[in-house]
Amino acid sequence: MRKRGVNEADSSAAQVKKPRVKQQKKDRTSKQWMKRCLLLLFLIAVSLPVAVKLPALIQHLVYTYRIRLPYFADLNRPAEFSLNHTINMYLTTEEGISLGVWHTVPDSRWKEAQGKDLAWYQSTLSDGSPVFIYFHGNTQTRGAPHRVGVAKVLSALGYHVVVPDYRGFGDSTGEPTEGGLTVDALYVYNWVKARSGDSLVIFWGHSLGTAVSTNTAVKLIEQGVVVDGVILEGAFNSARQKIPGHAFSWYYWRFPGQEYLFPEPWAENKLVFPTEENLKKMKSPILFLHSEDDHLVPPHVCEQMRDIAASYQSEERVKLVMFEGSLGYLHNGLYRDHRLPGILKNFVDSLS
Repeated sequence: MRKRGVNEADSSAAQVKKPRVKQQKKDRTSKQWMKRCLLLLFLIAVSLPVAVKLPALIQHLVYTYRIRLPYFADLNRPAEFSLNHTINMYLTTEEGISLGVWHTVPDSRWKEAQGKDLAWYQSTLSDGSPVFIYFHGNTQTRGAPHRVGVAKVLSALGYHVVVPDYRGFGDSTGEPTEGGLTVDALYVYNWVKARSGDSLVIFWGHSLGTAVSTNTAVKLIEQGVVVDGVILEGAFNSARQKIPGHAFSWYYWRFPGQEYLFPEPWAENKLVFPTEENLKKMKSPILFLHSEDDHLVPPHVCEQMRDIAASYQSEERVKLVMFEGSLGYLHNGLYRDHRLPGILKNFVDSLS
């Protein structure tokens, strides 16, 4: 009898516990659902502004990557590039745009240049020696070996060399655009001209720089200014030669499938580079330099441009020097030719 009473008590207790367990499970389930709802509301609150700002975020991501070669090079120290009579400076061309610029004085002044500050370098621009502004090609920086090679050739001839990195290039700030590069070039020209007195100021454009040079020369003509002379090395003509891809595509970071999700980041950055039309308007003496084995711009493209420029000026004012393909200079190597110094000196002397 006593045993049955215990069993009956246990059974009654189990019956009481069973509803309690169900209630506890129900309470836990309700709490879990509440937590999930709160988490969902939190995710919506966070993701909504992110979704609204997503294009800007993507744009920020793709705009923050660019190739800078050579790696680990300090552009603030030109001597590391074996330019020991060169100073680095920064010019502000527009609000928020700072250009890294090198100024190399004539080689004859290299000893005098040691330890000198920016003011001294600026004062030398009015010493009567011709001043070259070198507008370089696409990608890399003012420290690229072939650009340093050009600076050395010109300096050895007794000329000043000013080499800017366009916006978005090297340690210059901003995003590269055709209009922006022209603005930068105009600013550099005016900066040099304000300090060079009556010295000759000559443009040397290489590859992309040929388009920048002609764009800038025409803008100056519209202001009543004619550049003393223009050298176009490895010039391309977008009117007759398709540019392989976007000229500034190196600046943007791309990931697989991006084109299916987002528009190309440079879609609104249209390129024109009307070099052929610019040549019809130019009034400066022009010297074309080209290699027969140029792997990016066929020589006949350069020959066509020379003919167009000469037809609007004269054969005397527009020259072309073609270098033999057997020399292997391709698109960037003309600075190595032993005849180049004489060719350049003859051109500069003709401007005087």
